[in-house]
Amino acid sequence: MGKAEEFDVIVIGGGHNGLTCAGYLARGGLKVKVVERRDVIGGAALTEEFHPGFRNSVFSYLVSLLSPKVIADLELSRYGLEIMDRTSGSFSVLEGDHLWLPRDGAKARAEVARFSKADADVLPEFEDRIAHVAEALRAVAEDAPPDFGGGWPDLLRLVSLGNRVRKLGPQGQADLADLMSMSVGHYLERWFESDPIKGIFGFEGVIGNFAGPYQAGSAYVLLHHAFGQVNGRTGAWGHAKGGMGAITQALAASAKAAGVDIETEAPVKEVIVEKGKAVGVALEDGRVFRGRGVASNVNPSLLFGQMVDPAVVPKEFKRRMDTWRSESATFRMNLALSEAPRFSSLPGGDADFAYLNGTIDICPSLDYIQNAFDDARAGGWAKRPVISMCLPTTLDDTLAPEGCHVMSLFCQHFRRHLPDGTSWDDHREAVADMIIDTVDHYAPNFKAAVVGRQINSPLDIERKLNMVGGDIFHGALHLDQIFSMRPAPGHSDHRMPVPGLYLCGSGAHPGGGVTGLPGRNAALEILRDIK
Repeated sequence: MGKAEEFDVIVIGGGHNGLTCAGYLARGGLKVKVVERRDVIGGAALTEEFHPGFRNSVFSYLVSLLSPKVIADLELSRYGLEIMDRTSGSFSVLEGDHLWLPRDGAKARAEVARFSKADADVLPEFEDRIAHVAEALRAVAEDAPPDFGGGWPDLLRLVSLGNRVRKLGPQGQADLADLMSMSVGHYLERWFESDPIKGIFGFEGVIGNFAGPYQAGSAYVLLHHAFGQVNGRTGAWGHAKGGMGAITQALAASAKAAGVDIETEAPVKEVIVEKGKAVGVALEDGRVFRGRGVASNVNPSLLFGQMVDPAVVPKEFKRRMDTWRSESATFRMNLALSEAPRFSSLPGGDADFAYLNGTIDICPSLDYIQNAFDDARAGGWAKRPVISMCLPTTLDDTLAPEGCHVMSLFCQHFRRHLPDGTSWDDHREAVADMIIDTVDHYAPNFKAAVVGRQINSPLDIERKLNMVGGDIFHGALHLDQIFSMRPAPGHSDHRMPVPGLYLCGSGAHPGGGVTGLPGRNAALEILRDIK
């Protein structure tokens, strides 16, 4: 073994949060090394050619939660990031009909009124109140939460949090309490009477979350997906030109410009702990990098289950990591299409991009979502899955040959561990066929238009990305695994129980999604400690 290379901080994992953390640290004057297990950087924010001439975002596929502060501080636009707006919000496919929610509020209300005038009347208030709470949540997400047993910094954070909640006003405070504790189903039933509108919003409570719509706390997942913004518009979603890999390529370019050393095909074997402090990492090839701190962008249960000596981990913290719940129940596909889908409910079945440049959802009711959850819990996967689709080529024609399209499909619910003990390798192709057949039921040209496909079962997601349980959030966003409880009481400030070891990935506050906030917030705490 040669002499160890010296850095200030070693970052484990070259996903978007690891790159964000590294970029902030380097701009703070530190010497930083990023080590990535795979042969490419980007983690789940990755663009690949998956069929000759067809490229798409492989895993994550939409932009909203990416922090404007991260974009500005790391100058991502300067390094090539461009986010494109969508005119359509959601297009929910129904039997013989559809519910379209465009960005134009008057048109959206007219669409909802076809199913319920009362729902159309209350829709603006519902959206305004969600947005009001989401604005406050964004501010909370941009700082580490107050920790259990903390000192003056945590007391100040508690005061700041209390001030933000106070500014919400009595109604906003009540809305926050409801959204943090209620099920998404019960919350929506308080507002709406028609199935289609409850189905389209109900999906937001279970996306990447193995839960039924009536599970307590699932309303928070709806709120979590609402605190983002695109080009200044709260709750809006967009596409990164060139796919989600454009985000991580911009982050990497920004980090390298600040002096960060990024190395791929460099899997970490262990975090080196000496005299009770993390002082570096040992790679599987025997090389060692030493530093004053280590920041981890992997699932915390993986970090403490495989990379840190259990003897140096407090008993209670180890118990929590051993039982950390990680399961998104997500099946992810990318399709190469010879033409756009033609949904039967559109006039003449036309592929009208005004309808199709947003998300295209199959989640017609809360009962449909509940049945998908029940099927998966009993048999491993939904027989009638919840499906959210995107056609990024309606906005970005660089991803496919002229006249052709790529489609992202994000599907729920599909268990990581199948009840009968079989492997996803035995079922992935048949399940992919079933998903395509489900869409073809509503768009009869769809199946024939598929010329190539890329399948990522929950097992594939786990194997490729080291995401335990195939969990895109690095841990379920349940009440006991968010805010000051993420990843454990007393450690929500990114400082792990081993001094010098920090958590900078989605397993830390504020959780999953392509936000960059866990990486940013962790970097600010590391800089405070080191400087």
